[in-house]
Amino acid sequence: MTKLHQIAVVLKVADTRAQVRKKKIESFGFKGKITNVELVDVYTIAKDFALKNLKKITSNLVNAVVQKAYLDKPVIPKKFTWAIEIGFLPGVTDNVAQTTKEIIEDLLKVTFSQSEGVYTSQITFITGRFGKKEVQLIGQSLANPLIQRIHIKNFKQFLKDKGMDLIVPKVTLRKRKLINEVNLNVGDEELTIIGKQGIANSDGTRNGPLALDLTYMKAIQKYFQKQGRNPTDLELESIAQTWSEHCKHTIFNDPLDEIKEGLFNRYIKKATEEIDKDFCVSVFADNSGAIEFNKDYLITDKIETHNSPSALDPFGGSVTGIVGVNRDAIGFGMGAKPIVNRFGFCFADPRKDVPLYKGANFSQKMLSSRRIMEGVIEGVNAGGNQSGIPTPLGFVYFDERYRGKPLVFVGTVGLIPKKIKSKAAYLKKAQAGDLIVVIGGRVGQDGIHGATFSSEALDAGSPAGAVQIGDPITQKKLSDVCIKEARDLNLYNSITDNGAGGLSCSVAEMAKESGGCLVNLAKVPLKYPNLEPWKIWISESQERMTLAVPRKNWQKFSFLMKKRGVEATVIGKFTSSGRCVVKYRQKVLMDITMDFLHDGLPARPMKTIYTQPTHKEPVLKLKKDYTQELLKMVARLNLASFDFISSQYDHEVQGSSVLKPLQGKGRVNAEAAVIRPLLSSNQGVVLSAGLYPSYSDIDPYQMAAASIDAAIRNAVVAGADIDHLALLDNFCWCSSTDPFRLGQLKQAAKACYDYALSFQTPFISGKDSMFNDFKGFDKKGKPRKISILPTLLISAIGVINDITKAVSLDAKFPADFVYILGETYDELGASEYFAMYKAIGNQVPKVNALKNKKIYQDFHQCVEKRLITSAISVGRGGLAVALTKTALGGILGLDISLKNLAGKVSRDDFALFSESQGRIVATVNPKNKTRFEKIMKGNSFSKIGKVTSDGFITIKGLNNKIIVKTTVKEALESYRKTFKDY
Repeated sequence: MTKLHQIAVVLKVADTRAQVRKKKIESFGFKGKITNVELVDVYTIAKDFALKNLKKITSNLVNAVVQKAYLDKPVIPKKFTWAIEIGFLPGVTDNVAQTTKEIIEDLLKVTFSQSEGVYTSQITFITGRFGKKEVQLIGQSLANPLIQRIHIKNFKQFLKDKGMDLIVPKVTLRKRKLINEVNLNVGDEELTIIGKQGIANSDGTRNGPLALDLTYMKAIQKYFQKQGRNPTDLELESIAQTWSEHCKHTIFNDPLDEIKEGLFNRYIKKATEEIDKDFCVSVFADNSGAIEFNKDYLITDKIETHNSPSALDPFGGSVTGIVGVNRDAIGFGMGAKPIVNRFGFCFADPRKDVPLYKGANFSQKMLSSRRIMEGVIEGVNAGGNQSGIPTPLGFVYFDERYRGKPLVFVGTVGLIPKKIKSKAAYLKKAQAGDLIVVIGGRVGQDGIHGATFSSEALDAGSPAGAVQIGDPITQKKLSDVCIKEARDLNLYNSITDNGAGGLSCSVAEMAKESGGCLVNLAKVPLKYPNLEPWKIWISESQERMTLAVPRKNWQKFSFLMKKRGVEATVIGKFTSSGRCVVKYRQKVLMDITMDFLHDGLPARPMKTIYTQPTHKEPVLKLKKDYTQELLKMVARLNLASFDFISSQYDHEVQGSSVLKPLQGKGRVNAEAAVIRPLLSSNQGVVLSAGLYPSYSDIDPYQMAAASIDAAIRNAVVAGADIDHLALLDNFCWCSSTDPFRLGQLKQAAKACYDYALSFQTPFISGKDSMFNDFKGFDKKGKPRKISILPTLLISAIGVINDITKAVSLDAKFPADFVYILGETYDELGASEYFAMYKAIGNQVPKVNALKNKKIYQDFHQCVEKRLITSAISVGRGGLAVALTKTALGGILGLDISLKNLAGKVSRDDFALFSESQGRIVATVNPKNKTRFEKIMKGNSFSKIGKVTSDGFITIKGLNNKIIVKTTVKEALESYRKTFKDY
């Protein structure tokens, strides 16, 4: 039996982590009950070492100046009431433990066998007035039972046992049959059950959801009947991954009403084809889209969602999402260097606790919205910061309909040369005879059914195994050796990431390039023995890339990987056989034609039913003063400062940041970011986003239009040229087989085509997540279904030729003139102002693309001539909120009159808070007034006031009487107070 050793580490100085932990526990309802918290980090080593080597290991795990280590003896604080130890469950990725194991191996020049390992945990010592039930509640609040174990002892038991127990979360799997035949010669009822619940085992359990409906199951049945046999479990699982909504985007590609070619081909792809911009280099053909940055380089962009996993394990789901989309950059062409991360989160109100349960009888309780929010934020932090990739841009949006399932958008921009050794770097092709090589992390049971799980609603059957945890440090090594060395040595012909579906998708997708593949699963490196072949094939264990390496390059490639500490293994070869063949120890587990695997799924014609809803129009009392309304507005969840997120994310690493996530003296959250990817050049990349989910309550067509307009406008305001701007679409929908929801989707997709064409901004990449529904039970045990708002995120990426001309949002000089470009109307349907009164209304903002495009083009001329001192896009919350953020950014006052506002607006509060699209607030030096107005002539615009130094925000209404007067200090307090305690 392997001997166990433990190293416990404590801080000798004040532990800020303990202070944060104490505050967190108090927030669970224990304020006043807790007097002290101490933390101890524990490393459990399952390998025998001599004492001198254990001391070496210990000295390398602590900083002797501020930490103290205890070797094979417990830490016993002088005083505590309870000890709570939290560690990972068997099979869950433990990043710190993995790094520690590598430290030990490097230090002592040893190798851990598969039965040996390192495991980490943390003990929280609490002093206070608590009973056991309360401590169990604290433990459950600190840990996620899906991935973590909780071990509790009181003071007396701890002393008696001389510490916590030695627990090794080692995975032990019993051997199973290698080949399991799945009988598909059954009736439709049984086919439906298999497709929904998964393949049956001999003990009555099932393997988990395949997300294959009866139409798909019958097509599979027919194929294997023609083969004269039943499929193996691996074949059926592989088809399920490949045909999943997550991978094949069937809702967007199946016939819909009169649109035989599907929504994607009709509205998204067609728009890009008709626009036909020269700067678009790679669209919808690779892991990311790419546009030209300059004559030598391309920039890539991709945004993914990780919604379902983040609902179950917020940290693991989001960290896996961010490192996964990093791999979309690494897997573009021959490999792009990740240079920027971006994020977007849609949550329910974290200040409310609304209990939900996946299972009946109050079983499988969902995490609270606050736990989900904090975990997601922490995961993106860990994934980005530890990968050395800046995160300069993001947003957060709140609505109660995200309580059942959050939306977690994560994106990565990459940089790649146009050519490498005279070859186009954005092209790749696996050749028959190339070795199939997997590099990076090992395969485990984590991430089973991730693709199929994400293709269904979240319910009691949602598998814990679908959650995997990314390891940014392992991936950083992988990324560097590929992008900085192997790529430029031309050591491989193709590369892609192991994302959804694991090897089953990455190998089979690359095999389309060569025409086939032959895989030996026994060669795949595993985290632990006895993993079933079908699990090896579809596991989504992280930090893995698949490459096509010419046989003649293998030794050089293998040596390079080993030198950089990246595991690389040959698991087969690419062929031209037209078949995907998978073996395990000479037994054939899969032999399917490439045509059937990739193109055999039958079309499922769908029908829509859509009638635009009407809502009760709110009747709001007119007031003479709207100061308090403005202060309440800037404190609303969707308008308030979220600097508690932005300040956690490193945006300065790589030294490329130009326009920051928090701008001006007042540190106001920005709607766009500018980065400088090549420090030898003044050219920059502009990033922005647009998202208006609430508008889908009224009109999903205008919701999409507003999202497009806002993404473009946000980028233009920062300095981007609309004529060198591309878009990305991320559709997150709900109940997507429902005809009404499909009708909403059709309207939104049509708007994407219409407005992309009008603005001449092509789509280069996208992603959809179509079943964002929760099906479970409420706090009374009653069945509950929660569907998200139909949500469309539009992201923009563009180029600014001179970063010194980039425009920030903060007012900079007293006496500068303030202009509003664009027209204001009574368009408050689904606005933040109406939402403040719990109303929706009907007059949703409508986008006039022709007028707006002219404003954006002329505004860009002003930017080029350096006529703009500051600018901000008028978006959610309307003109008053945009003006306030301008003032807060510069810590300067404003004197504004809405008397000559362009457009047509009937009331002061509507003028303040209308969300009419296409508008920009700009400040201009008085000496540039004539030149600015000359360029903007022909557009609707008004000079509405000036910047002041008196510290007041004063706004006069339509009749030129003061309707808002507050200090910048008071407005800043309102803006920051909402998340002050986060």
